[in-house]
Amino acid sequence: MQELGGPSNVTAGPEAQNTGPLIKDADMASFMADVIEKSMSVPVLVSFYAAWSENCKQLTPILEKVVNQAGGAVHMVRIDFEQNKQLATQMKIQTVPTVVVFSEQRPVDAFTGVKSEAEIKQFIARFAPEMQPSPIEQMIEQAGLLFDAGDYPAAGGLYSEILQAEPDNALAIAGLAQSLIKMEDLENAETILKTVPKQHENDAAISAARAMLDMANQLTDLGDAEALERAIIDDENDHQARFDLALILWAKGEQEVAADQLLNIVARDRSWNEDGARKQLVKFFEIIGPMEPLTVKIRKKLSSLLFS
Repeated sequence: MQELGGPSNVTAGPEAQNTGPLIKDADMASFMADVIEKSMSVPVLVSFYAAWSENCKQLTPILEKVVNQAGGAVHMVRIDFEQNKQLATQMKIQTVPTVVVFSEQRPVDAFTGVKSEAEIKQFIARFAPEMQPSPIEQMIEQAGLLFDAGDYPAAGGLYSEILQAEPDNALAIAGLAQSLIKMEDLENAETILKTVPKQHENDAAISAARAMLDMANQLTDLGDAEALERAIIDDENDHQARFDLALILWAKGEQEVAADQLLNIVARDRSWNEDGARKQLVKFFEIIGPMEPLTVKIRKKLSSLLFS
């Protein structure tokens, strides 16, 4: 990268006001001191934004929140793209938002577009490993442990406390909804999931909670597991009985056995119920997570059936 310097007449827009000592507005003239020299002691995020960009308006508060929570492990510099075209050209910045991280006087990585808070933290942690979890993150972790231990009222209470501080926290929304589902309070779980902010609609945790709610609603209409097993013995092609049994087994925690029942349906008649067995497997994957070992294992089995 070329040495940067020279005059600039920047007038910062409303989204570029300083929010604290860890965050600065910069231009061509201050770039050397605020970014290049500063990056010798701490990683510096350089955020190119534009006042007209809706994506910038969405990303900037998330960046600022993460940087402030990092407690000095990383600094941030905001640069108005429209007012600093020469600098943007030198750095080959063509679109906003673009975030470049500098370490030891050089750019080491970058991303464009909007990312979630979790994704930004993962991005920064690679260059600032001393970053500590925020109090909210610690509460999220504690609530997750309570949930895994089966203490759903306590987990739900902690998730509710988090949402009082951060009403748009997707993990807390999903966690509270799942806790309510486990307590069989489906009505309030559905109400909670209706409060999801637009930017979190496709969040993995939210998708998992919605899939869990769908399953819980399905379970209310199912019969007795033993009766379903007898029906399958009498007729191995009773796919509805096998499907219903899979849902009951899943609810009991027998996840792999439940998935195998659905795979059995796919093997016998994939078209049954408009590909219903495969679609239900996808819901299972959403609930437990796409990268979990069981998901990977079942996906391999499913692929071998679909493409053999």
